[in-house]
Amino acid sequence: MKRLLILFSLLIQGVVLCAQEKPEGLFLGSKAPDFKGKDQYQLNVRLKELLKKGKVVLVEFCTYTCINWLRTMPYVRAWSEKYKKDGLVVIGVHTPEFPFEKNIDNVRNSISDMKINIPIAIDNNYTIWNTFNNQYWPALYFIDAKGRIRHTKFGEGEYEESEKEIQQLLKEAGSNVSSDLVNVEGLGIEVAADWNNLGSQENYLGYQRTENFLSKSRDASGKSHEYVLPPNLRLNQWSLSGNWTVESGSVKLNKPGGKIVYRFHARDVHMVMGPASPGTSVRFRVLIDGRPPGTDHGIDIDEQGYGTVKDQRLYQLIRQQSPVTDREIEIEFLDAGAEAFSFTFG
Repeated sequence: MKRLLILFSLLIQGVVLCAQEKPEGLFLGSKAPDFKGKDQYQLNVRLKELLKKGKVVLVEFCTYTCINWLRTMPYVRAWSEKYKKDGLVVIGVHTPEFPFEKNIDNVRNSISDMKINIPIAIDNNYTIWNTFNNQYWPALYFIDAKGRIRHTKFGEGEYEESEKEIQQLLKEAGSNVSSDLVNVEGLGIEVAADWNNLGSQENYLGYQRTENFLSKSRDASGKSHEYVLPPNLRLNQWSLSGNWTVESGSVKLNKPGGKIVYRFHARDVHMVMGPASPGTSVRFRVLIDGRPPGTDHGIDIDEQGYGTVKDQRLYQLIRQQSPVTDREIEIEFLDAGAEAFSFTFG
């Protein structure tokens, strides 16, 4: 997802990606590769069988903790519902970013919670991802009834353009579709980001990819270590306190009372986390600038900041009311056994 956020920073600045930035080999007009993937809705998804029936196909690459994908889903869901009678078939390809996203039960629960009724191919070994030479979550590939890739979209946004492309491909396939566009309003975690007030980017917490981590200790990586909070975090810096193990892709809490502190500028704060031992739970509390969040609480905590980590997923901790300013979030885990992977913002 980090590459996706770099992409978005370019888009916000008005920079247009060059053709060579697209995955090699999947230029517009090329033949879409066939694939077969097992999933929880159908035994097999075969692209070539859909094309034999004259279907227009939208292939969407996703991973269930990706906030960028979550915010595109209201549109993809609406397109699937509106145009399925006209010959559109939407196929999701779930290619995991984190190891726990390979757990099919985790994927199934997430898809059910989001009320997604499109087939989702499980791509744990990146077979379909590599077949498409894909690089991003989310990524949309628009395939016409002759099996050619006619349009691609990497990341959020440009929804009107994408829907008009769907309409065009359906018309070419013989469907009589109107030019009306869907009216979509995301709810909860699916609400579009507040791009005008977004001053913090996604950050991973493991030592391999993290940025601006102020609690580094020599030779502590991969080992249990007692961390102490440094004073006066600057924007987009973060730190730990308590007994943690900082691993390559995550941080794990060894004793109760450990904290993660992050200085951010965004309306929304999310964290990908879960219990280190599946089937257990970890209580936590969130403070903003040392106080309970009140009306600024996210959907996974209450106004006093209390929540419980039960599943391995993305948790929404903060949704600031106006005005959005620099704030400091403190997450204190009241029990041991939490594992945190990344922060995302919106």
